[in-house]
Amino acid sequence: MNTLHRFLTPSPAVPAASVWYLSDLGEAKGTQELGTRQSPQRLKALREHALIESAVSSNRIEGTKGTAPASALSSSAEPFCGSATRRRSEAT
Repeated sequence: MNTLHRFLTPSPAVPAASVWYLSDLGEAKGTQELGTRQSPQRLKALREHALIESAVSSNRIEGTKGTAPASALSSSAEPFCGSATRRRSEAT
């Protein structure tokens, strides 16, 4: 019986700022899904690169020294990580 009373009482107003934030979140999610569908190969390469960088950083924090396996240095991630690094170093 209490459930029906909820429908009879007016619902509280949602602040306009909250509505704007929710619409911005919906828009961002839409663009994220679009990018995921349009370039899965690029995302795969970026994911692999992030995994390698994470392992290297973790090893650096722990003080572990070693070399990366040859499979970790795949050429698929090269265009995404090398070009930006070169541009930053050349600019300075």
